[in-house]
Amino acid sequence: MKQLIDFIPLIIFFALYKMQDIYVATGALIVATAIQVVVTYLMYKKVEKMQLITFLMVAVFGGMTIFLHDDNFIKWKVTIVYMVFAIGLAVSHAIGKSAIKGMLGKEITLPDAVWAKVTWAWVAFFSFCAGLNIYVAYELPLDVWVNFKVFGLLAATFGFTLLTGIYIYKHMPKDLSKPDSSD
Repeated sequence: MKQLIDFIPLIIFFALYKMQDIYVATGALIVATAIQVVVTYLMYKKVEKMQLITFLMVAVFGGMTIFLHDDNFIKWKVTIVYMVFAIGLAVSHAIGKSAIKGMLGKEITLPDAVWAKVTWAWVAFFSFCAGLNIYVAYELPLDVWVNFKVFGLLAATFGFTLLTGIYIYKHMPKDLSKPDSSD
């Protein structure tokens, strides 16, 4: 359910961009993201830091897009959010408090070296997406950028999450409490 709530602002942005323009879509994105934060809090009694950072970036850069009537700000928001995530993961790992291990470590036991590789892989992924967003935003038409933002980055993130899950699964300790089948 929570994952569905996370995609609603993106769907609204895309639909209104196709029906209206980037400015109407951006205004709706700001409102929908604010509602998303409130609904998440009411349902789960907490809001994740990543969701708050995203909302703040949407509000600031979306607001600048609307007030200055310049779509460059909303395009930069994507890159800045990805770079904040990359830097946040790198710093958390460097100070010995891996954010990814903190999120998943309660349910999954892995060696620290595996957590480190997962963290650095996500740092690289977010950094790559940040750079790719800039390329698509400034070298290709606005329609292509909107489709890339909504579908391309979503598919890339889903695919990378799947690959991360496979990598983690391969490195999970084998359950030694299972009965030996050779008995």
